[in-house]
Amino acid sequence: MGWFSLSETLNSIKSIQIRQTISQVITLGLIVSSALLIWKGLMCITGSESPVVVVLSESMEPGFARGDILFLSMSKDPIRAGEIVVFNIDGRPIPIVHRVIKVHERTDTGEVNVLTKGDNNLVDDRMLYARGQKWLQRHHIMGRAVGKTYTQVHNYGRSWIVGHYLEGLGILTPLLE
Repeated sequence: MGWFSLSETLNSIKSIQIRQTISQVITLGLIVSSALLIWKGLMCITGSESPVVVVLSESMEPGFARGDILFLSMSKDPIRAGEIVVFNIDGRPIPIVHRVIKVHERTDTGEVNVLTKGDNNLVDDRMLYARGQKWLQRHHIMGRAVGKTYTQVHNYGRSWIVGHYLEGLGILTPLLE
């Protein structure tokens, strides 16, 4: 009789562990699915293939520091000098955040070419572009920066406090001033 109840108890524990494991797998699946759904929704709303990017270098200081998070949007409006854009260069997987300094519109085709430069750089980005490329075309541009968050890291003795601050309207800072 003692073995029967012990066996029954072990089976009950195994059953609970299996149910907990299944529940955890389903929960993880829902979290991942929700994140993907939110990302795809943001892509549709903003018109950008990457609605959020992180600044990876100091080339846009003092406006943007490394680690700042930018929110992007891509509309059909013409790109203007002074706008901050995020673009990909053919053959390079990492996007670049820089300001448009020149816009060249071809009157015969309506094609718009842009030249960019980091605010903290001395020269334009032509040396960053693909070999022989002098301008960016619209298909290179992933989006326009429309807002940002910034991150500050404070050191208080041994403990680090990382603060994320959302600016402007309680959410983000508009970049066009």
